[in-house]
Amino acid sequence: MSTVATELLLHYSLRRRTLVPDIHAYSRRAPPFYLNYTKRPLSGGPSLSSFELKAPEALTLRASASTDTAAVVESDVVFSETFSLKRPVKVEGKITIRLVNGKDEENWQLLVGCSLPGKWVLHWGVKYIGDVGRCSEWDQPPPEMRPPGSIAIKDYAIESPLEKSSTLEGESFYEVKIDFNTNNSIAAINFVLKDEDSGSWYQHRGRDFKVPLTEYRHDDGNVVGAKKGFGIWPGAFGQLSNMLLKSEGAENKTDFTTCESKDPPHQNSRLEGFYEEHPIVRETLVDNSVTVSVTQCPETAKNLLYIETDLPGDVIVHWGVCKDKDRKWELPEQPYPSETKVFKNKALRTLLQRKEGGTCSSGSFTLDVGLTAFVFALKLNENTWLNNMGKDFYIPLSSSRVLNKEHSQSHSANKTKESSTVYTDGIINEIRNLVSDIASEKSRKTKIKEAQESILQEIEKLAAEAYSIFRSAIPTFTEEGVSEAEVLTPSVKIASGTGSGFEVVCQGFNWESHKSGRWYMELHQKAAELSSLGFTVVWLPPPTESVSPEGYMPKDLYNLNSRYGSIDELKSLVKRFHEVGINVLGDAVLNHRCAHYKNQNGIWNIFGGRLNWDDCAVVADDPHFQGRGNKSSGDNFHAAPNIDHSQEFVRKDLKEWLCWLRQEIGYDGWRLDFVRGFWGGYVKDYIDASEPYFAVGEYWDSLNYTYGDMDHNQDAHRQRIIDWINATNGCAGAFDVTTKGILHSALGRYEYWRLSDEKGKPPGVVGWWPSRAVTFIENHDTGSTQGHWRFPGGKEMQGYAYILTHPGTPTVFYDHIFSDYQSELSKLISVRTRNKIHCRSIVKVMKAERDVYAAIIDEKVAMKIGPGYYEPQTGPQKWSLATEGKDYKVWEAS
Repeated sequence: MSTVATELLLHYSLRRRTLVPDIHAYSRRAPPFYLNYTKRPLSGGPSLSSFELKAPEALTLRASASTDTAAVVESDVVFSETFSLKRPVKVEGKITIRLVNGKDEENWQLLVGCSLPGKWVLHWGVKYIGDVGRCSEWDQPPPEMRPPGSIAIKDYAIESPLEKSSTLEGESFYEVKIDFNTNNSIAAINFVLKDEDSGSWYQHRGRDFKVPLTEYRHDDGNVVGAKKGFGIWPGAFGQLSNMLLKSEGAENKTDFTTCESKDPPHQNSRLEGFYEEHPIVRETLVDNSVTVSVTQCPETAKNLLYIETDLPGDVIVHWGVCKDKDRKWELPEQPYPSETKVFKNKALRTLLQRKEGGTCSSGSFTLDVGLTAFVFALKLNENTWLNNMGKDFYIPLSSSRVLNKEHSQSHSANKTKESSTVYTDGIINEIRNLVSDIASEKSRKTKIKEAQESILQEIEKLAAEAYSIFRSAIPTFTEEGVSEAEVLTPSVKIASGTGSGFEVVCQGFNWESHKSGRWYMELHQKAAELSSLGFTVVWLPPPTESVSPEGYMPKDLYNLNSRYGSIDELKSLVKRFHEVGINVLGDAVLNHRCAHYKNQNGIWNIFGGRLNWDDCAVVADDPHFQGRGNKSSGDNFHAAPNIDHSQEFVRKDLKEWLCWLRQEIGYDGWRLDFVRGFWGGYVKDYIDASEPYFAVGEYWDSLNYTYGDMDHNQDAHRQRIIDWINATNGCAGAFDVTTKGILHSALGRYEYWRLSDEKGKPPGVVGWWPSRAVTFIENHDTGSTQGHWRFPGGKEMQGYAYILTHPGTPTVFYDHIFSDYQSELSKLISVRTRNKIHCRSIVKVMKAERDVYAAIIDEKVAMKIGPGYYEPQTGPQKWSLATEGKDYKVWEAS
């Protein structure tokens, strides 16, 4: 989809929102708040039960006991763990709006501020005099109006960061200044305030703030400064007015699908200054914890479970037990603890007892030994639930000494990082052993293909488990050091959504492809050529009916007659690609959908077609639409209603649609648009249902900059992408935006040293999780006729020399394939294919200096980019030049 990135893109932070939990739904919904706990026990999971993991020596533990819990010996402790909690607390502040006169009557300043600390961004646009209707309600202002650090959002808005300053009382304050000239023919400035830490939007009575700069007679309830700014008060500043207006849910009449104006004509008038304050309430997170321990009592054949937390107020444990590995909630046999109530015959609710002194609450639970697990969530009030990163707290119960040893290691999270590394090394050793087993010559002769695939899937699960445990620190599992024995034939499928590891992707369109009206037929003629160039996957444009001709504003998802061609032409194209050995990715826009009808308030949020949803399918916190669903689990896309994926009917319909596309059209996988807009756990649900061969998400946000210069360390940026991949349980990859951004600075500013991180590894996602990194240098948004973040001119082949020789899954843009670069690209792809470079290949950085970067990949391929000198040393390994171009060379081992 069309998004925007520049060299000064701002950091966008995603945070999942609160949802009222259902007993069995925590794992299917965005969690209410982050819970970053010390370490998750590894027993009982199907992916690990068949392996003997060598962990550090277990700590000796003693469970805390309440007044009614008998003392236990140390050997009876089978589980003890402390989970960190983030509790929401509401903080009140104010938004300030000032309109002040500048150096003369024609120059003015609009100042928008916020008294609460955080990363605040003003999302704003202007309306010009003479423009009519929705199509011009938000336009981009002239460049001279844009404050420093501003970025463009599509073609209709600007986002400007609020800078920190101090009040006269010495308190922190955040403010942005917009300078404008009254001769610019601007009728009004529209804005909303965004909290980047939480992703929340703050409006005026449920609508955009509107500051009129001409006489504005029609007040929709969202106008600020009206009736004060036009000749009512004398003087430049005028009389101050503290109008504390409560932000209520008023009707939002912004219409995104009509150009019919309801505003009266604007009239010129003398502009006057004003000042307003609006109350704001923000949720911040306070650190708390909960400790759970389980001990065994051999005399009574019971498990004694003890919970203690420092959460304030009344804390209710909403709990049940599991009698097998299905994790199904069930009620245990009576008796129950005191202060326990049965909830809908599906769960129990126990009020924890306050300890003397009132600082902690605790409770004891006596459970039969034969039970598998104790599952629970914590309820603070009707709107606040705390769980374990979107899932129930799952506490294993077992009499096995093996479990005793494995669970006791959870407290080793309090040890040093070295002990964590030792533990992770044990998992990696198991991975290596499995890889060696499957790839050995003897194994090749005795194991059938299905058995090999099963082992590979277990390897993937082990890797994901290791990563999820230690993701809060620098990743200790990097897929580095996996031996060449892991390389199988390209036809072997590793796991659903991740391909074989040998894919080379072609983006089969650009931003103008829809204009011919017969793109499918044009691409049909080029299928054989793309296959001969070495491409194994092609990414096609969005196939659905769309308000925008490019396809990224979908309307009726089952109508596949688009500006690119008809449904029959699409089927013919997919069939042709399959004939020449190329898999096909469909571009699935799941984040948002354009409505067919208006609701009773005139808002376009009622859908038609086969998926005739109502406004319950729209998220509640979209700043431009009146959704009645839950709050968004990601960032909102403002041009269309954002879909609420927490709704069961929405997920069911989308899964059926994806499966229909797989069967009816023949798609092999997905490119998922704007995945920042919804939780990665929902993506896992869609991948599990549709079982694609390959899937990649567009998780695009800004890199980290300091005073306009890109930071060398981009770990925080790539961590956000990896967090999303991990939320999908590793079943989808993501475009490596980090690598693209670093290549921009490295090549464009002769700073090739940026291509090695502090540990001497590739600095993008490809350096941490290469099998899930889909690398690229250009696409329909960044390049083509949009050019939102165009790769440094003349340096494109250096970029391709990098991504086509390195691990990850490289993607080549259509405009570059059918250009003067085609011959050079073909040679680079041939080198990659001939030497079986794959998504997990090992990179050894040889040189990363001001004017040159060089690396050796899998001891088979050497490369260098940049004008500086590098030649691979000839020793036992002899090298021959495979291909070269302007400022790049690639060698092969001979």
